[in-house]
Amino acid sequence: MATVILVRHGRTTANTAGILAGRAAGVRLDQIGQDQAALTGKRLAVVPLVAVVSSPLERCQQTAQLILDHQSGSPVMPIDDDLTECDYGQWQGRAISDLATEDLWSVVQTQPSAVVFPGGESMAAMQARSVAAIRRHDAAFEAQHGPGAVWVAVSHGDVIKSILADALGMHLDLFQRINVGPASVSIVQYGPKRPSVHATNTDGGDLSWLAGSIHSADAPVGGGAGHQPARTSTA
Repeated sequence: MATVILVRHGRTTANTAGILAGRAAGVRLDQIGQDQAALTGKRLAVVPLVAVVSSPLERCQQTAQLILDHQSGSPVMPIDDDLTECDYGQWQGRAISDLATEDLWSVVQTQPSAVVFPGGESMAAMQARSVAAIRRHDAAFEAQHGPGAVWVAVSHGDVIKSILADALGMHLDLFQRINVGPASVSIVQYGPKRPSVHATNTDGGDLSWLAGSIHSADAPVGGGAGHQPARTSTA
């Protein structure tokens, strides 16, 4: 099975200002966001990536480049519009504090499958196009590079949460139970029997176990022995 590493972009100027950026142009990583993305790049440096697929928005492309900067190989960086941010329509550019007073806000919190943003996209459509994109890329990279292929998808908080909800077999109405922080790493494998979620929302820890590893499609009964620690040189 190939492995997809889902990475949210680092912190942005809109995040710190409390603004729902949506698909607005010119929203970039702030200094902390750049540091977060660079740290994620360092974590992933031990894993030879075959590709880093990015949302077209600047903050994701910045994050993707900071990951690529720490790769010793030459992974490709395709841009996929299906991994872009949800189209929040008339909500885009507004303060989160103001949006929290809207009637739709409570629906977003409790029944996101019923949400259609005014002048924008439904959350169900967001999930459908992003999950389809992840599965499409995953199958293509496995076909091209073999079952040990590891690749990264750099996208947005709600998008990644919806992908993880699908992989976990959760209804979209439960996806607000998942947290995805800036520059966090989540790991999914799409096997022939079911998806397998290996990590969610991590910002630290060794990832060397992903390098060149091919995992069984079967779940280990009893939990298994876990990932093998990275080998260290005794020289």
